[in-house]
Amino acid sequence: MNACELTATITAIANWLACQMNQEELELLGVSLTQLGDTILTIVTQKGICCKQ
Repeated sequence: MNACELTATITAIANWLACQMNQEELELLGVSLTQLGDTILTIVTQKGICCKQ
């Protein structure tokens, strides 16, 4: 999957979810996915630092 296909897929999923969920559910999902992404990046960064040593 190239970058354009990936972003189009993510957009389609977001649009579908927006039609299925209410405002509060969307807000909770959004902040939860943001936290998930931040945590994954923290783990990857920490692993990268540890592997350099």
